[in-house]
Amino acid sequence: MSRNFYILAATLAFFAMVSAGMSLVPSSFQPGLPANGTLWRTVALLLLLGGLGAALIGVMSHLFEQVDRRSEQARKVARHRRRGPRG
Repeated sequence: MSRNFYILAATLAFFAMVSAGMSLVPSSFQPGLPANGTLWRTVALLLLLGGLGAALIGVMSHLFEQVDRRSEQARKVARHRRRGPRG
């Protein structure tokens, strides 16, 4: 599950860099596109914030999955110790 959020974060960060680069390109090279550099910077900032949010969600979900996996393992070990050696 967290892998999907990491992919989303990387994609949003890539498009944020593209948008930031578009703010540096002169308006004569982008016919039909918004030539306002402020608009491109705003879009880049929003995409970057979205990417950081997706990365945070990915990290948190990975941590919770790890805690769940370790607690399940600890329960199995405790159950095995309670039952004692069979023989």
